[in-house]
Amino acid sequence: MDLFANLLMGLELAINPINIAYLLVGSMVGMIVGVIPGFGPSAGLAILLPITIGMDPVGATMMLAAIYYGSMYGGTITSILLNTPGESATVASTFDGYPMAKAGRAGPALVMQAVASFVGGTVGVIMITLLAPAFAQVSRSFGPPEYFLLAAMGMLTLVVMIGNHWKLGVISALIGFALGTVGVDLETGQGRYTFGSPDLIGGIYFIPIAIGLFGLGELFYAFYSGMHKSESGGLIDYSKEKEFWPNRNDFLSTRWTMVRGSILGFVVGVMPGAGATIASLMAYSTERSLSKTPENFGKGEMAGLVAPESANNAASSGAMIPLLTLGIPGSASTAVLLAAFIMWGLRPGPLFMGQNPELAWGLIASMYLGNVALLAISIFAIPLFVQIIKVPYRILGPVIVVICTLGTFVVHASFVEVGLMFAAGIAGFFMRLYGFSPAALVLALVLGPLAEQALRQTLTISRGSFGIFLDRPASVWIMVVTAALLLILPIMGKIGSRAGKAERAGG
Repeated sequence: MDLFANLLMGLELAINPINIAYLLVGSMVGMIVGVIPGFGPSAGLAILLPITIGMDPVGATMMLAAIYYGSMYGGTITSILLNTPGESATVASTFDGYPMAKAGRAGPALVMQAVASFVGGTVGVIMITLLAPAFAQVSRSFGPPEYFLLAAMGMLTLVVMIGNHWKLGVISALIGFALGTVGVDLETGQGRYTFGSPDLIGGIYFIPIAIGLFGLGELFYAFYSGMHKSESGGLIDYSKEKEFWPNRNDFLSTRWTMVRGSILGFVVGVMPGAGATIASLMAYSTERSLSKTPENFGKGEMAGLVAPESANNAASSGAMIPLLTLGIPGSASTAVLLAAFIMWGLRPGPLFMGQNPELAWGLIASMYLGNVALLAISIFAIPLFVQIIKVPYRILGPVIVVICTLGTFVVHASFVEVGLMFAAGIAGFFMRLYGFSPAALVLALVLGPLAEQALRQTLTISRGSFGIFLDRPASVWIMVVTAALLLILPIMGKIGSRAGKAERAGG
């Protein structure tokens, strides 16, 4: 009964006219962010985070979450029409989406990806509703030792998912930890790495770093890649096709594909560090192996589009469980969401749903409404997004720079933070160029101070003994789960990577 009462309370908050407006704005912005090739949800969230300062946390959370999962919808439009993934989670959608568009079925492909995204997102939210309270209940006995281990789990699982570049990922995380130590040591009162600057006494704020790394860094890399020279000439005009809506067979042949992709995607999404990209590639590989006609995959098979689309949207929902109940962000996007909670004075974790039921259940309820809104927007606003695709980067780029600059400045009216943002943008470009991980850096910057505080509290309780981690059953279980994830996640990554390589080779 408590479950339905809490969900009803969340729905009452979500259907507030102001919150509905925030939700619709977030959904539309998320779609636009996803449509811009190479940009991604983490960049959009980082750039738009400053505008939520002063907003009601419930409405702000709904809007930011809608941007997060809405970008999954939008990213597939460029995958289908341009053979260019809007972000990494929609890479697998190019394998069969673009061949369908070339074969004159861009319309059915766009509609079916919206339906698959809706099914995956809705299944994911249903699972959140059922499982999040159980996760929170189990973790209520957690103390400083468990919080420290959870922060370590979040970092380790992300670093191991970087794959062959794990050493660069570790270096990125260490840089983030170093930035997190800047400021006044709360225990000793001594300044650390402030170099005498009063602007650094309070530490390095995460917003200018996140905006620089993801917003400007991605933009600089796009210019370096020559995207400013592109006029999107490969665009396929679906409006000239005779067939826009999917036929009956498209739905019937993929109904179980959506179910399998949604469940697989959610399970993978719950694992910290796995993410929607791995989920989509694994779903594609699984569906191809189960198909009676695997030779059709890569040539415009509807199941090859539906499987990764349902999986990546379910994974984005699944990633909310460790974020809300354990305080572990499993990706760059959820790290920005965690930073937003901290900015509003909230601390996701074991006590979050009990102490902030309105915000937690309002967010969960809004995701039901958000998926319905995104389904409608995905289908009926396709012509608008096609026009956005046509905007060249040489026009879009300066607009993004202005938004990044203003967004950073309005937070604290600090020119020092604007300078840090541009420095982070340059660093983000070189990190992307040489294989370092901006996501690991931001995660370390967000989690580092929290982990340091938890570790100090732990050692104070134990009088300096690390044996406390072995004396507490919850700590032991977290270490066991972390070790299991460190073994399982690389295998999952290899499976997904192999599926991607095999399809590209076959295509």
